[in-house]
Amino acid sequence: MAELTTLESLLEMGFDRNRAEKAVANTGNQGIEQAMDWLMEHENDPDIDEPYVPPVGDVLGGAADSQSTTDQPTLADTAEGIADGDNLIETEDGVKRPMTEEERLEQVRRLEELMRVKQAERRERERAEELDREKQRRRQGQELQQIRQKIQDDDMKKLAEQRRREKMEDKLARQRVKEKIARDREERAQKFGGGGPPSTAASSQPPEPSPSSPTSHGPPPTKKEYDESRIQVRLLDGSTITTVFKAQEPLAAVRVYIQMNSNTPEGQDFTLLSPYPRHVYTELDMEKPLKELGLVPSAVLVVTKK
Repeated sequence: MAELTTLESLLEMGFDRNRAEKAVANTGNQGIEQAMDWLMEHENDPDIDEPYVPPVGDVLGGAADSQSTTDQPTLADTAEGIADGDNLIETEDGVKRPMTEEERLEQVRRLEELMRVKQAERRERERAEELDREKQRRRQGQELQQIRQKIQDDDMKKLAEQRRREKMEDKLARQRVKEKIARDREERAQKFGGGGPPSTAASSQPPEPSPSSPTSHGPPPTKKEYDESRIQVRLLDGSTITTVFKAQEPLAAVRVYIQMNSNTPEGQDFTLLSPYPRHVYTELDMEKPLKELGLVPSAVLVVTKK
């Protein structure tokens, strides 16, 4: 079977001469398969179509190097050899003859078939590599999503635990305030002798004589001393709450009672005032007893926004 030179075979298969020369030079003219492999690997190089420039010989190597350089065949010599008889076939009796056109076409067809096989193998290899890369991307994406989900779950757990602790602390604080108010009432009740429940004391309290009642003959009645005060509080939404306090309890006790038993938003500050006569109570008034403020035996207080 006739054998074409590597360069001629590439040209016969339709490759550009510049690319063919680069392939032959970069593979050391080791054969058509190596040249085709190089072309397929470098077909997308940005400089693939730039003119091929053979490397310049080492001028510093001396005469021996020059001689060795001139002894080696160049691409030009290879191309010229096609026209000078390199494209020959040796017969059984040792006589060389030029290849026929049919033999040349057959060899080109065989090389093209070989190239198609290599291209198919390369496409299959690239497809497999792309599948592997896609699997790796998906695996990395899943791992990243799992990490993000775990971080989000941990943050939600921390937030829920923090809210639970805040609610528990708030509940304990309210409970301590209630217990303190109850202890203060018991202490005042024992101190001033009012041991009965506030509601009973309020119901058994005799009505206060009207100031407009006509005075009877004889000495004026002795003014009664009250040790309790019935306080009615009008809230911001118009509703009212009523309870009984000891006359010596400070106005601050009424304020705490309102905070614990009204629908006033937590943290909202407010002011207490008497409508008749109108009087706004200050922070100094909070420490004064109800009796000193004139809120005994009964009074009406109004809650206003501060």
